[in-house]
Amino acid sequence: MQLRHVKTLQPAQPHVARVTASCWSPNSKRLAVADHYRFVHLFDENGEKRDKFSTKPIDSRGPKTYVVRGMVFSPDSSKLAIAQSDNAVFVYKLGIDWGEKKSICNKFVQNCPVTCVCWPHVRGNELLVFGVQDGKVRIGTLATNMCRNLYGADSAVVSIASSPDGMGLISGHADGSIHRYYFEEAGALAGSAKLCVHPTIPQALAWGQSVAVAGNDCKVQFYDARTGSAQQSFPYSMAEDRDFDCCAFNPSGHSLVVGAYDRLRVFNYNVKQEKWEEGAHKTFENLHSVVSLTWKHDGSRLVMTGLCGSVDMFDACIKRYLYKGKFEFTYVSHSQVIVKRLSTGTRIVLKSQFGYEIVRVNVYQDLYLVSHTPTTLLVGDLGSCKLSEVPWNGSGKEKFVFDNPQVCMVCNAGELSLIEYGRNEILGSCRTEHMAPHLLSVRVNDSPDLDEDKRQKIISYLVDRQTICILDLVTGIRIATIQHNSKIVWLELNKRATKLLFKDKSHQLFLYDIGTQMRATLLNYCTYVSWVPDSDVVVAQNRGDLCVWYSIDAPDRVAIVPIKGDVEDIERSDGKTEVIVDEGINTVAYGLDESLIEFDGAMEDKDYEKACDLLEQITITPETEAMWQTLSQLALQSRKLHIAERCYAALGDVAKARALNKIGELAQQATSEDKVLPNQGYDHYSVRAALEVLNKNFKAAEGIYLEHNKVNDAVAMWEELFRFDESIAVAEAKGHRDAEKMRKFYYEWLMETNQQDKAAELREREGKFAEAINLYLEGGLPARAAHVVNTYQVQIPHQQLEAIATALFKAHMNEKAGDFFEKLDMCERAIQAYRKGHSYRRAVDLSRRKFPAYVVSLEDEWGDWLVEQKQVDAAINHYTEAHQEMKAVTSAINARQWTKAIQILDMQDQHDPTVLRHYKTIATHYEEGHQFSEAEKYYLKAQLPKDAVAMYTRNNMWEAAHKVAKVHMSDQQIVDLYVDQARQLELQGKFKDAEQLYRKIQEPDLAIHMYKKAKKYDDMIRLVAQYRISLLGKTYLTLAQHLEKEGNYKQAENYYIQAKTEATGEDGAQEGWKAAVNMYRSAKLWEDAIRVAKTHGGIGPSRNVVIAWALDLGGDQGSKLLTRFGMVEQAIEYCYNRFLFDTAFDLASRAMPSMIPQVHLKHALYLEDEGHFKAAEDEFIKASKPKEAIEMYIHTHMWPDAMRVATAYEQSCIPEVLIAEAKFAFERKDYSHAERFLLEANEPAMLVNLYKEAGMHSEARRIAQEHAQHLLQSINLDEGKRRADESPVQAARYYDESGEWEKAVDEYFKVTPDHAPVDECVEMWIRCFNLCLTKQNDQLAVARKIIIEKLVNTQRYEQAAALLESIEDYRGAVKVYVVGKLWNKAISLAGNVSQDLEEYVQSERLRSMKEEGEGEELEKVNPDAGLEFYVETGKWEKAMALARRRDDETRTEVAAKWVEALVHDGEFEQCLEVVSKDGVSLDFRFYAAYAAMAKGLMRHLKTDGTQDLVSIRFGLFQVLEQMKKTGQPPEELAAMEKYLQVLHRYAMAPIMKQEGFPDFAAKLMVTVVRFAGVVPADKAFYDAGVAARDAGWINTAFVFLNRFLDISETQEEDDPSVDQLDNADFVESDIPFDFEILREPAVESEPAEAARQWVLSMSVDRKLEQVLPAVKCKKCSSNNWEGSVKCHSCWDEVDECIVSGYPAAKKISCKNCSMPALKEDWNKYVSKRRMCPWCNAQQTTIFNDQ
Repeated sequence: MQLRHVKTLQPAQPHVARVTASCWSPNSKRLAVADHYRFVHLFDENGEKRDKFSTKPIDSRGPKTYVVRGMVFSPDSSKLAIAQSDNAVFVYKLGIDWGEKKSICNKFVQNCPVTCVCWPHVRGNELLVFGVQDGKVRIGTLATNMCRNLYGADSAVVSIASSPDGMGLISGHADGSIHRYYFEEAGALAGSAKLCVHPTIPQALAWGQSVAVAGNDCKVQFYDARTGSAQQSFPYSMAEDRDFDCCAFNPSGHSLVVGAYDRLRVFNYNVKQEKWEEGAHKTFENLHSVVSLTWKHDGSRLVMTGLCGSVDMFDACIKRYLYKGKFEFTYVSHSQVIVKRLSTGTRIVLKSQFGYEIVRVNVYQDLYLVSHTPTTLLVGDLGSCKLSEVPWNGSGKEKFVFDNPQVCMVCNAGELSLIEYGRNEILGSCRTEHMAPHLLSVRVNDSPDLDEDKRQKIISYLVDRQTICILDLVTGIRIATIQHNSKIVWLELNKRATKLLFKDKSHQLFLYDIGTQMRATLLNYCTYVSWVPDSDVVVAQNRGDLCVWYSIDAPDRVAIVPIKGDVEDIERSDGKTEVIVDEGINTVAYGLDESLIEFDGAMEDKDYEKACDLLEQITITPETEAMWQTLSQLALQSRKLHIAERCYAALGDVAKARALNKIGELAQQATSEDKVLPNQGYDHYSVRAALEVLNKNFKAAEGIYLEHNKVNDAVAMWEELFRFDESIAVAEAKGHRDAEKMRKFYYEWLMETNQQDKAAELREREGKFAEAINLYLEGGLPARAAHVVNTYQVQIPHQQLEAIATALFKAHMNEKAGDFFEKLDMCERAIQAYRKGHSYRRAVDLSRRKFPAYVVSLEDEWGDWLVEQKQVDAAINHYTEAHQEMKAVTSAINARQWTKAIQILDMQDQHDPTVLRHYKTIATHYEEGHQFSEAEKYYLKAQLPKDAVAMYTRNNMWEAAHKVAKVHMSDQQIVDLYVDQARQLELQGKFKDAEQLYRKIQEPDLAIHMYKKAKKYDDMIRLVAQYRISLLGKTYLTLAQHLEKEGNYKQAENYYIQAKTEATGEDGAQEGWKAAVNMYRSAKLWEDAIRVAKTHGGIGPSRNVVIAWALDLGGDQGSKLLTRFGMVEQAIEYCYNRFLFDTAFDLASRAMPSMIPQVHLKHALYLEDEGHFKAAEDEFIKASKPKEAIEMYIHTHMWPDAMRVATAYEQSCIPEVLIAEAKFAFERKDYSHAERFLLEANEPAMLVNLYKEAGMHSEARRIAQEHAQHLLQSINLDEGKRRADESPVQAARYYDESGEWEKAVDEYFKVTPDHAPVDECVEMWIRCFNLCLTKQNDQLAVARKIIIEKLVNTQRYEQAAALLESIEDYRGAVKVYVVGKLWNKAISLAGNVSQDLEEYVQSERLRSMKEEGEGEELEKVNPDAGLEFYVETGKWEKAMALARRRDDETRTEVAAKWVEALVHDGEFEQCLEVVSKDGVSLDFRFYAAYAAMAKGLMRHLKTDGTQDLVSIRFGLFQVLEQMKKTGQPPEELAAMEKYLQVLHRYAMAPIMKQEGFPDFAAKLMVTVVRFAGVVPADKAFYDAGVAARDAGWINTAFVFLNRFLDISETQEEDDPSVDQLDNADFVESDIPFDFEILREPAVESEPAEAARQWVLSMSVDRKLEQVLPAVKCKKCSSNNWEGSVKCHSCWDEVDECIVSGYPAAKKISCKNCSMPALKEDWNKYVSKRRMCPWCNAQQTTIFNDQ
């Protein structure tokens, strides 16, 4: 809070001129200041003096010697009360505005001086409270000008203050007592009570967040306003401040200003820490005492008055800033903001009523305020200055709608909340997903002028797009639910919330009457609809017609006006209503009948005269007829009979008009007879009764007659209506003499007219029950008969009971029958009757009591019946009760209660097909509502990820679709799904979307195929170029072929050329144009073929096309074509290609002789093909091609002819003929002829190869030996390879036998157990090793590696070692023995070789024993290794057993390692046993382990003495001493000392109890709380509390256990923190506040619950004081808890006693460890135990102070 001086309203005088009182008006417009001259000065809100007046003494003729003691404005700011020392309180009426006449309206005279005054905010302005000098607090009532005592005290009232809410007050008295009083409006707190006693006179008193008191002791003290306990105190120096005369809280109660000498002290309340903090003080020179302080009620200004008459105004705020350049926000406290509109200067105070901090403020539409606090929401209307504050826990993403001037609508997470301006509670809320303004309608009608039944707060909204809900916001009752078969796009309530208009997407307009719950269709097509403002008139557009309903109660009566455009708006002003229509170029206004509209307003204002006059001016139409009808009914209800008569006359209802006329005459007659005023004639009983009869309220008419003792008139009325029973009842009630005669006549008349039911009723009333039953049955009223039996317990025969039941069943009155049977205790028949009559509620209730086994089936049947009745929402719970969950889900879905359906489904088997089917239905619903994330969720629950993906793809949400597919589908499923989706899109023509899907699944080929099918070749080529570049050429080719088939040759030509270019580059282009040429050739488009060939291939290719053309033409035409083009050679080729050899010979001989041999050759080839070999031979010879003739004969196996031609014409071909004939003979296995022919052709090598290929190896060897010796080696090599291919074993033996040692060794290397048995393999490996050793010495190193490895792998260790020994590799042999674990041989061999090798064998043997876990053997062989093995493997018991047989150092070291392992595993309690049994190691390596052990033990310590804590404490003491000697870090030493202190307490407490020192035990355990945080906080306070309770220290136990419960509750939070704890009980102690609260409790639930019960039981004990026992600090005299060793105030610290843990004021020390102790406690303990409780050293008592 910052105080800034604004202005001085009144300067100080040079002398004492005390300003006696000052106050602000609640509306912040006036400031009143009373000076020492008893004048009251009035200032405006800006500090300008506007008026003043003189106060009056109690005796107007007496002297003015009084002093103004107090002054206060009334809550409405119109009155000012002034308390005077002359025993009076005056109340001045000032008015609200400046310039109003002032007067004294009340004067309260007392018996002694009035000292102070306040005006509480109860009962309006009627109650005024003031204090008087005799100690009484009195209350004055302005209405009666009377006073009475409110309460009294023993000393004078010196100060008084009102509570922040004005519902209570406090008074300060001269004896220091402070009393509190709550008025009855405060509820349970009402009444007076003594709040507290202040040490000095409370002359400065104020009530805000706390009660603040100050006086002449220069101390500001804060008290709790409810309990009176002291909260905080702020002492100051009397030399500076002298005394405090006044103080004042700001309106929020969170800032206090205290007036001192020459200064103001400021205090601010810290909401988060819940404590008061001192702010910066303000100093003023020569101010002297501050006399009064008063705050402006918006908190923005503080006025201070001084001893010398000064009046100063200060600006008070926390911060101030501009908002969008339009508003100024001034934070006067954390919970109060002043919002000022800069353009007009108007202001509104935004204040949290609950004192919460305002976090942010926003202004919407420059008119509406929205502000947030941590737990509330504030909204306000700047126009009406209405503010609301409601509890709120929003998401921060709320949407605010301000379309309704009375209500703010807040949309948050699917929930709509309504806040009415000016009310501090949420008006109502509803769940809806449709929050558009045109889908919501709210009407708030709560004007005081309205009747109670017409004050309504209604909302209509959409549950879903086809369901409207109408909700009463006051009661929370659903008024109506409208189910529609189409989506609703607009809805709106009328002004009185009695009618609802709504329109669906098919443009149909409907009217729903909320009272009758009937729906009517107004228009089948509507483009515009609206209520006329402030009326119930409806305007709608139906294509070219403007439809107006002036009387919406008659929806079939509509006025239709043709229009040419579209309706834009409705304007109502200056007494006329116009519909604005946009006709394109112009805007036209169509006027409505204002009389009919005003009629509606007159009716609402109950101005029936005006309404009647308006209707009389209008011609009778269907619309006005309905209005006349409404007016007649309302006029009749209001006894406006002349108006009602005019209405019925206008309607043509002559009977009612005449009746009303007669009633009017009755009224005039009554007026003349009773001599009353004309209007009072309607109050005459006869008139009133006649009106009731006219309205058919006959009972009311009877009451009127009987009220005036007109019995005969009442009887006559009933008889005139033929209601004799009523007339008899009246006669009997009034003792009419003819009552009996009337009854008898009535009964006879009933029997004569066959009205047995009425007769039965008569007999029933007379008590003749048997006769009544018979008459009821006779009259067909079995239910009434059953009622008589049940009600009057009539005993009738069983047959008659059955007759009643049968009659009930026949009349289908099954529920009555069931009730009848139930009351007769015939329960099974009752249930059957209830079921038959569908009265399932009764059946279920009866079954629960009598036949519980029937309940389930009944509930199921009930649900089925409700479904048949279309009440599916009601069936849900019944199916649930019947355990028919699937039916319940089906009903919930049909009722569109999706949340309930989901809740039920979530509890079912998620693999049930029915459950999955329902999930799919729910998902479909959410998809239709475009709630795709919810739809996805339930598609996945339905195990239909495909459907979720399909949904997203349908809505072009590709990323979401792919995300779902990736997570929930296999790759193949994704592909299949996307392919299906893409094909559907393809069918819809959405090729780009389909392409995107194909690309998602990396299937561009499908997209390519799609474009091909759609003939979108450019897109197809684009994708091929992007994804299948290697197939681009082929694609061009395929497209070209396809276009060729379609006849699109030009495009095909282009693609052919592109295809080959892409496929083969430049050379391919030649192929491309050839394909194009072929296309044109096929199409007989030769000119195009020649063009393409010439363009892309040049002259040569174009000539080929010409030739092809000639071939196509054939004959002479072709020849002429070629000749014409100068292509003779081509012509000759053309002729012989066409087998026209004569023509070819002729052309060649005449034009080109050089072509003759070629023609002969072509002719020869032709004859060969035809089989004319001799003629072909001649042609070959003529063409000089004898070799071709030879080849012809060879080909046809004509060997003699081939040899003849070769001999005659080409002798070089003779060997060729022989070889061909030899091969022919070999194929026929004629080996002798083949051998002869090849040898004759000098080809022995070929013969050898043929024999080898045929597998005839011996023949091949023979020929090689005889004719080709050089081939023998090759033959042998091939034989070896052949055998090697069969098996390396055979190959090795073959090469071994053949003496090819190198190859034999290579093959031996290849042998594995897969080729032969192991033993055989071993023999071959040894043979291989020996070969290397003797024959192939260069391969010995390789053999050593391979063979030894093979022997070792087959576990032939001895053979392997023997081979190594054979080559003197003894070290290798030893290693093989070690691998094979042949230890004796290894040791024997190693011993003969070297000592280091022998050591190696021994080490390997030890390692093997470790690996195989042979600990005992290892221990025997090497005890050190055994111990190490046990430690490494965690076999601690064996390790310790072995270590204990060694020295102490080994034992403690192993024990320390065991402790390390236990700490790592969290086994802290077992550490106790280890340390107790084997002690501790002082090796520095284990300091951390012992510290971790101690820390972990803290939550496991017990107080029952079952743990050996003495040993571990002593051990850790030794560790600590060693740590000090080795210079460990101070923080580690401090931590270890804390652990030792805790262990000392838990170790010694049981011993103290056992030795007879229970006080020492309790003190030790109580002081554990000083180590909260070292010990888990909950355990520390629990153990301390239990110890205190056991010792009988109840107050201490209650405080500690209460703290334990607070910590336990905090541990249940998600983020437990000490900030949530109240530390008030521990302020005066050294018990820590800041410690960690662990999530996991350290105290088990059972003892915790016992502690909770004890605390609860003790909390009601009035003798209990929730305080810790305290002692005075010797240094500063502050109170401290008796167990504290450090003063909370001056921080002076004393040693703690090692015996009790309490402060050691008179201390002595242990002679061994120097630990301090209180002398008395030390001597008491040592005299019995003879040792120090800390170091266990022997000690004696000490009597001299040290």
